[in-house]
Amino acid sequence: MKIAQVEGGVVTMAADRRGPLGGVGKTALGVAAVRARESRRPDRLFDDPYAQAFLDAAPGVLPDEPVSARELAEWGPMAALGTVFHAHGVLRTRFFDDYLLAATAAGCHQVVLLAAGLDTRVFRLSWPDGVRVFEVDLPEVLEFKQLVLAEQAAGPRCERVIVPADLRGRWCSTLVAAGFREPVPTAWLAEGLLVYLSAEQAARLLTAVSELSAPGSRLAFEQGGMAAESLPARARAMPAMAEYAALWRGGLGVDAPSWLAEHDWCVHTHDRAALADSYGRSDPKAAGGGFLTAIRT
Repeated sequence: MKIAQVEGGVVTMAADRRGPLGGVGKTALGVAAVRARESRRPDRLFDDPYAQAFLDAAPGVLPDEPVSARELAEWGPMAALGTVFHAHGVLRTRFFDDYLLAATAAGCHQVVLLAAGLDTRVFRLSWPDGVRVFEVDLPEVLEFKQLVLAEQAAGPRCERVIVPADLRGRWCSTLVAAGFREPVPTAWLAEGLLVYLSAEQAARLLTAVSELSAPGSRLAFEQGGMAAESLPARARAMPAMAEYAALWRGGLGVDAPSWLAEHDWCVHTHDRAALADSYGRSDPKAAGGGFLTAIRT
């Protein structure tokens, strides 16, 4: 099953069948699981009505969650990492929701979701008039996503353009060919992306973003690791986590605010614990990092 064409933001499929996602694409299902679980809470910080549909379309891809206190205890570090991952996924979803709506309200009429994964913000957020959202990701991820959304009869709340591309390669020309306009201020989001890139790849990606960004453009991504360093280190040694840990490449590898400032961005960092408190949520003790937003000068 292949993406045949991208025309006017519509993906035409070669066949109506799907297979399980693998590699980095599989991690998108993990994020969907977090969003589905949060959406079932009466005090939810957001509502993603499509997250569960992605999970239902790929049964057995993710391991079952432990169901008893004894099982949780036996999971040890893996359970701790799962708790941090879930809390981080909830906080970052709400924070980036707010960031994108604020950026578009401030005049960024283009939005680019880098490694969009199974993100459904185009379908669930109340966008200002005239906003165009570009979703960039690997073809197989976008294909799976489009099939599920089509089955759900999901309708976008703004103009949506799908851009199949590998962000480790030459994706800029593909984005421009899809209708991206360099003179227009843009809101960029690199959610859950940089950790899967090497320092060289991350620097190359952010350099490209900088070159494509008109003054007034905005950028957001995670700052630092989502957990205290000891927890991911322990996870790397666990057989059950080997598939995922092998994908972690470390990201930019330098002080991100300083790097962005040197590339003509005005940077603001956001403390994760403070955000959790503002949302009325507790933050796991093993959590770490925060979020970064920047404006192009």
